[in-house]
Amino acid sequence: MAWTTLHATVQQTLQQRHLLSKGQAFVLGFSGGQDSLCLLQILRDLQPRWGWRLAIAHCNHLWPPDSTANAEYVADLAQRWGLAFYPFTAPQPLQGEAEGRDWRYQILTTLAQEQGFSAVLTAHTASDRAETLLLNLLRGSGMDGLQALVWQRSLSAQVQLIRPLLAVTRQQTGAFCEQLALPVWQDSMNDDLVYRRNQVRLNLLPLLRQQFNPQIDGALARTAEILQAETAYLDQQASELLQRAECPDLAMPDLPISDLAIICPRAVLDQRILQQSVLAIQRRALRQWLAQHLNIQPNFEQIEKTVALIHGFNGDRTDPFKAMIVAEVRRPWLYLRNLASQG
Repeated sequence: MAWTTLHATVQQTLQQRHLLSKGQAFVLGFSGGQDSLCLLQILRDLQPRWGWRLAIAHCNHLWPPDSTANAEYVADLAQRWGLAFYPFTAPQPLQGEAEGRDWRYQILTTLAQEQGFSAVLTAHTASDRAETLLLNLLRGSGMDGLQALVWQRSLSAQVQLIRPLLAVTRQQTGAFCEQLALPVWQDSMNDDLVYRRNQVRLNLLPLLRQQFNPQIDGALARTAEILQAETAYLDQQASELLQRAECPDLAMPDLPISDLAIICPRAVLDQRILQQSVLAIQRRALRQWLAQHLNIQPNFEQIEKTVALIHGFNGDRTDPFKAMIVAEVRRPWLYLRNLASQG
């Protein structure tokens, strides 16, 4: 085994962030590209020290046209390297990034649960993190979108998604594969400028490196890391505000529940409690509130109209969120009401 600085970096990351433990069983989502091949090689080299049970899985989207050849390449590599291998093929071509991602995570989560893997690993890098931050910034996302691609999150009660390479750039994985002469699969879709991510990767980021900061990938990844910690703190504060503002035991003598078709008794909030907090926490609290009780991901305009009701008067209400459900004020209460069920 050729021990490189990247081996040391990844091992240090695993230890310091407690991402993996000795003897753990996990599966790596593997495409054969330079990032996943780099991670697989490092995991194989570290395996004797950690005693892992390692497997790889490949998800064939049936797109682009060379996807079947890609799947055959991965199967051949798994056989030559003696790896436990799980291939999957989509029931129909999946061309959209979101559609493909949702299918992959569903497949990998099910596989992990059935085979006793406690984690699914992906080879997302700091460069992926930088691209995601820029894409979401251009869409007008808030802090949550800008800090996307976290080190780990839950896929299910038993399975964690882990990204060990978030401190490593794509330039580093490429140099690693070249240094060790690893057989990298060249994905034809990576050069297709129809996809916005490729436009960011091939046009925007090179311009930023050349004109503003040669280390822009790492700089943006660090920004995402900072936002991740701050987002977690703000979410905690928002949850605590909601708990304080929720009306206990229907203690609302001036609010005729049966006449107002309230969606859920626990969806009644005290304006006075909400008014004690700052705007950033109010926004997050009401976003959580709407998501919890209406099963939606509210947009900025919906959140702002709901926040305005914190200081609203009797009868003030939002536009319908869905199916004639609105947020409405009966001071000092803010609640969700179904206009289609007039009492």
